[in-house]
Amino acid sequence: MTRARILIVGGGFAGVECARRLERALSPGEARIALVAPFSYQLYLPLLPQVASGVLTPQSVAVSLRRELHHTRVIPGGSIGIDTKAKVCVVRKITDEIVDEPYDHLVLAPGSVTRTFDIPGLTEHARGMKTLAEAAYLRDHVIAQLDLADAATDPAERASRLRFIVVGGGYAGTETAACLQLVTTAAARRYPRLDPRLIKWHIVDVAPKLMPELGDRLGTDALRVLRQRGIEVSLGVSVAKVEPELVTLTDGRALPCRTLVWTAGVAASPLVATLGAETVRGRLAVTSHLTVPGADGVFALGDAAGVPDLAKGDGALCPPTAQHAQRQGRTAAANVVAALRGTPPRPYVHKDLGLVVDLGGKDAVSRPLGLQLTGLPAQAVARGYHLMALRTNVAKVRTLTNWILNATAGDDFVRTGFQRRRPATLRDFEYTDSYLTPDQIRARTHALRPR
Repeated sequence: MTRARILIVGGGFAGVECARRLERALSPGEARIALVAPFSYQLYLPLLPQVASGVLTPQSVAVSLRRELHHTRVIPGGSIGIDTKAKVCVVRKITDEIVDEPYDHLVLAPGSVTRTFDIPGLTEHARGMKTLAEAAYLRDHVIAQLDLADAATDPAERASRLRFIVVGGGYAGTETAACLQLVTTAAARRYPRLDPRLIKWHIVDVAPKLMPELGDRLGTDALRVLRQRGIEVSLGVSVAKVEPELVTLTDGRALPCRTLVWTAGVAASPLVATLGAETVRGRLAVTSHLTVPGADGVFALGDAAGVPDLAKGDGALCPPTAQHAQRQGRTAAANVVAALRGTPPRPYVHKDLGLVVDLGGKDAVSRPLGLQLTGLPAQAVARGYHLMALRTNVAKVRTLTNWILNATAGDDFVRTGFQRRRPATLRDFEYTDSYLTPDQIRARTHALRPR
């Protein structure tokens, strides 16, 4: 018998979990499994703010694919187009070579990219927090601003270098601002020429509440902690214009600032647009079995898919969180196996287990299984959850060791060289301009289409 070709696009929570489960469920004689991923690791995204703050090393949150997957062929690159009629996935390898990967069953888990808007200067001057490289780059950039402000003789330059604005009051933005604010506060002791009162952190969000998913009580508690630390929070406000040394808000304020961190939500991977399939709220429309209607053998899950949330009902979609992506990976694997063996598929159903938000130090807010916690108990739950969620024992030991080392020895506030003379843009890190158009894909795969 010819072995089925299973191709998984994406090395995040959903894609890697699907590959792991397929390896367990299928014998080598049943199928050939391949995974398209630009990096040789699975990024544990929830801990990215702690990489930016230097609490964790990048290796702590980069879980090796080679440790997790034993029989899967890993293709180093990214999918830039899909022809569901020809059953071909077009892949750009990390060498920029473009190859065609045929499949019998395709699992799409390409994740998401930073969502941007048509704001003057945004894409040229904003920094993101979606990738490991961005987190390392941001840490270098923030420490560089302290170094340059300490050496500056112009008060205006010093003020603009010491103001940091984070746009987005969700989990990523709030945790990034909270963790990095602790870094700059601690670092100020090593810069005797800097007045710590000049270091200003500012969270901006167009929404009326901070992290509304937490509920009123925990959202208010988080807001109180941030403001007690001196972090300014402006709600109901957005950014109107970004310049190299100035950020203008929609309420008219013009703030001297050379660091704008953009975390205002995510959008499905541009790969979604190459399929020509139906979308819902910008994500691929899928059934409860994670199949894409009208696309034979195609499954979609994770941030790029609008998966019906059967636990909530009323047309709700699963939120783009790690716990849903990982569990969708298990369901997708089970349904691929069902398709191969001719057994009934199963729907995806998962009740949300709660949320954890690490604000750095001793501060956190958590809602495990509906229980509302703050302070040290919430911090214990948050860090315990993250340790359990990391896939390998090596990653768990590294992370725990980093936490202990940072708590006991502190930080040396060293720049490691990621900071370049020419600031990198969101596009540089996320490669959002690499995808083919539907016409380019059809031209490439024309000969492979059934007649």
